Amino acid sequence: ARLCADLIRARCVNDGSPESGHEHRAVEILRDHLGVAGEVVESAPGRQSLVVRIPGTDPGAPSLCLMGHTDVVPVTESGWSQDPFGGEVRDGYLWGRGAVDMLNVTSAMAVVTGRYLRGELPPLPGDLIFFAVADEEAGGILGARHVLEERPELVEADYLLTEIAMPTIPTPGGPVIPVTASEKGPAWRRYSSRGVPGHASQPHGRISALVPAARAVARFADDGGTAEISDEWRRFVAGLGLSPDEERAMTDPDRIDEAIDRLAVEDPGFARWVHACTRLTVTPTTLHSGVKANVVPDVADGDLDVRVLPGQDAASVDEHFRKVLGPDLYDDLEFDIILDESATASAPEGLLWESIGDAAEAVAGHRRLLPALIPVGTDARFFRRRGTVAYGVGLFDERMSFGDLLTMFHGNDERVSLGSLDLTTALLAETVGRFGERSSPGP
Repeated sequence: ARLCADLIRARCVNDGSPESGHEHRAVEILRDHLGVAGEVVESAPGRQSLVVRIPGTDPGAPSLCLMGHTDVVPVTESGWSQDPFGGEVRDGYLWGRGAVDMLNVTSAMAVVTGRYLRGELPPLPGDLIFFAVADEEAGGILGARHVLEERPELVEADYLLTEIAMPTIPTPGGPVIPVTASEKGPAWRRYSSRGVPGHASQPHGRISALVPAARAVARFADDGGTAEISDEWRRFVAGLGLSPDEERAMTDPDRIDEAIDRLAVEDPGFARWVHACTRLTVTPTTLHSGVKANVVPDVADGDLDVRVLPGQDAASVDEHFRKVLGPDLYDDLEFDIILDESATASAPEGLLWESIGDAAEAVAGHRRLLPALIPVGTDARFFRRRGTVAYGVGLFDERMSFGDLLTMFHGNDERVSLGSLDLTTALLAETVGRFGERSSPGP
């Protein structure tokens, strides 16, 4: 908890600009904790990522990377009941921005790595890499992608553990541990419109750039999207132990919106998750226009957070825009690509998957793992495209539900229970150890 609190207090806030983040603060904290300098890669002033690579005993054995980001998203402090960067412990929780996204897991990974560095645990057959990465919250351009492009030899690995960690889900057959195995692709767009400036006291016939932009925002906000059911979603639902009718409703494009409405009554966080995992989503996040109250704006622009499902691509995004906006409004706008990335996935099988199962059995008393599709993007996508098997995993106590955690991501009063910090550390330590055992050569 102390290390996680220190990372929260480092206030590595990433607002999307190259000047933000200040991840060098977290790097110094982690280097001090680990007692080694490691390799520091700086993509821009202050935008540092840390790599610590512990050589294995067998050059031919598979390598494992533990990757956690150190940046966090901004906060609106008035919405918090505690100091978002105080790193305070109250009522059995550690409070602060990043407590669940993902400084809890990053700190747990550092603790596990430290045990191997100090010789408290035997070395693995293959290399063990700790990768504390910058800029994940702005797409990873100045973090994971930069390191993989400029210094790939530092972090290349056969297997990788990262975010997102999710609480246990109760099912009729017993609790299951969600393991992130697939994620939607970030396909962010910037929209813009043009007008003719003039005196705002005489609006008749004026062409305001703000009007089509505002209409577009309203149409995107009003659109619920069209449900599409992926194989990854079907696999997740199959593991929930629902009744046959409930499972059909959750995997039928014509019925799932009704199922979401029912879920929203008792668990709005999970309802949002289901909605996001079953369609291409577009969320207007910014709109900029105008210079003065009495001037008709000639330029308006903003950003759209777009996420695509497995099997969707740039053409899917363009088709969706045309459908939602209609031909006239679509033609009034220009769209530029910020990110254009497809969904990624790792099969829930093999060496690392079984090692997580071994660890779950040791720590939680069962090995019921549920491969999960997540609606957010993580830096795992850069590694999966290079052939690395990547999962996100953690373990939470009963004080943290699936829906509660989803509400806290990028939200107010973000916090993690102290018991969950301990459980995640234990699960990661066991996973790394079991991975080493399973990758050891036979007698």
